[in-house]
Amino acid sequence: MTKFSLKNKVAIVTGGGSGIGKSISLTFGAQEAKVHILDFNLEGAQETVAEINALGAAAEAHQCDVANQQNVNDIIAKITKNESIDILVNNAGIAHVGNVEAVEEADLDRLYNVNIKGVYNCIKASIPSLKENGGGVILNLASIGSSVGLNDRFAYSMTKGAVLTMTYSVAKDYISDGIRCNCISPGRVHTPFVDGFIKKNYPGREDEMFENLSKTQPIGRMGTTQEIADLVLFLCSDEAGFITGSEYPIDGGFVKLNGK
Repeated sequence: MTKFSLKNKVAIVTGGGSGIGKSISLTFGAQEAKVHILDFNLEGAQETVAEINALGAAAEAHQCDVANQQNVNDIIAKITKNESIDILVNNAGIAHVGNVEAVEEADLDRLYNVNIKGVYNCIKASIPSLKENGGGVILNLASIGSSVGLNDRFAYSMTKGAVLTMTYSVAKDYISDGIRCNCISPGRVHTPFVDGFIKKNYPGREDEMFENLSKTQPIGRMGTTQEIADLVLFLCSDEAGFITGSEYPIDGGFVKLNGK
């Protein structure tokens, strides 16, 4: 039997149309999971589905605003009408750069709605199917900002701190239902967001700034989306069946090695 196989499992991945979520979705598809991609950008989700289908695996795209509870409930109900959920990956999230003085109320509300309420909505909607299925896995995307101070990341760190503590609460409350809940905390990962941030804020200095940002990780480079996806795959596989209520940094040594 292939290690870390997800054959005959049904997985939901939020934000699977790009970046880390896309790599997670493709990796799950390669391991023979049926992947449901929930993304605000339907076109991006459909492109990921096409790539999964090209691997010979099944996938479906669903346009979804994770901040809208009714939208989430309707999609989960549609999925679970004929299938049981085995895996939920809460990957969808948005970023914000700035200290508390630079965060307006509208910014705070926007981040709360997606990064906190969105995770809550998807977990709440999926729990009944996971319980009925005899258990399963919830994997949340937190951040190094969940546990250490980062410059100019006030609102973002606040939301990711909530994701970390939600992980602990869900793991505790549903352990007797066979539901495992863990989170991973990435450091800086090379995604389209990073490229867009550099291009917008440092025009003409893209290469220089990319190198500078890479060096903030003690390992000397940013992570790749595939490296994140591989850790997610392990934690969602049966091989990780003894792991719940845990946070896994994947940060090139940022949390433990900076300043040492």
